[in-house]
Amino acid sequence: MKRGLIIAVAAVAFVAAAYFSFSKWAVRHETVELYDASRSRVVAVDVAVRRDSEMRAMAGMKTLPVAIVNHGNTVKNTEYSFLANVLALRGYLVLSIQHDLETDAPLVTKVGELYVGRLPVYERGVANIMFAVGEMKKRMAYADYSKLMMVGHSNGGDISMFFAKEHPEMIKRVVTLDNLRVPFLTEAKFKILSFRSKDPNFVPDPGVVPDDEECAKTGIEVIKTGAQHTDMSDRGPEVVKEKIQNALDQFLNEDSDLRPAQTDKLTISKAPDFKKAPDVRPHDNAQRAAALSLPEMAMP
Repeated sequence: MKRGLIIAVAAVAFVAAAYFSFSKWAVRHETVELYDASRSRVVAVDVAVRRDSEMRAMAGMKTLPVAIVNHGNTVKNTEYSFLANVLALRGYLVLSIQHDLETDAPLVTKVGELYVGRLPVYERGVANIMFAVGEMKKRMAYADYSKLMMVGHSNGGDISMFFAKEHPEMIKRVVTLDNLRVPFLTEAKFKILSFRSKDPNFVPDPGVVPDDEECAKTGIEVIKTGAQHTDMSDRGPEVVKEKIQNALDQFLNEDSDLRPAQTDKLTISKAPDFKKAPDVRPHDNAQRAAALSLPEMAMP
């Protein structure tokens, strides 16, 4: 009896140790510095990919979907790991691109100009993405770069939406976190999800976010988080990041071809409470508001 109890306790300890080891080991991060000679510009890319998915892709057993993460103004590309990890655990090859260099002019607002004078910044962002995709295709040929998921915060959200506008044939879905300047593409054939803040200092320009009726008509989903604009990065509080993580995870769950790659009962985070900010458009989707955590799965 005593011996059996000792064996049982040892087994539980082993499973717990294996679980935490796998959680830490699951996602591989790597920073790649690319050089665009045509623009004399360094384009740094933070790569995040699930190790088991990458190994299967390298063996020719699968092709990884690709997600591009675009950072906000004054925030680094490496400060969105809370998003990159969710996407990587879903089987994506995640490329977080550094758009701004220290030598770049600061972001300015020019009232009366298209996108308040930000058009050159968005065009530079598109060039960065196209260059990074072309180079990473040479290095990691086991991913599908023809249909991209664009994810971006603030200015990066505008870059994401602008890229989708310029290259709709390359887009499968777009996720923005409080983009303020580039209007949503209401006639797009791809899915759009947007997280919005409740911040009087960061208000979207008129016409950027469609109203409830237009969202319902086009299938665009808007989640009001009640968070501050600057909280939507790794710098933000855990409760905000968990809400976004879990709603994003559920958004990815809606496509049957992007079911999560299996892991050993790996959970990203606990299910958050959306009661304080339940507004979800277009369908007041209670499940999205509840923001379920990543389901338990078994190793392949």
